[in-house]
Amino acid sequence: MYSSCKKNTDRAFYPPVDEYVNISLVAYNSLQIVGGWAYANGGLKGIIIYRRGTNEFVAYDRNCTHNEDNSCGKAEIGSDNITIECSCDGSTYNIFDGSVTNGPAELPLKGYNTSFNSSTNTLRIYG
Repeated sequence: MYSSCKKNTDRAFYPPVDEYVNISLVAYNSLQIVGGWAYANGGLKGIIIYRRGTNEFVAYDRNCTHNEDNSCGKAEIGSDNITIECSCDGSTYNIFDGSVTNGPAELPLKGYNTSFNSSTNTLRIYG
């Protein structure tokens, strides 16, 4: 009996997320401007929030996607403020869409849905 050598592209288990972030709070002050980012609680290893436009935000889990079950793989914003980096394996991701810009990772960061209520300055992150 032969077995195939198929690469495992299954995702890690990510817990459901339903977080609310008031961007008026000091902890999220950087989200007041387009291009700002912040870390938040939730998900598997925390969440990265990036303000892509006036009313447009993206949110990604901080779990690196190369060997997703590795406890070392926690993504952080790079020094250029537009790259997300995994110090564990050197993978980098695009902050605008979570796609891989440099491997060994092949899967993008796990993204979450967002909705922004501008009248209350509240961002909902869910998925």
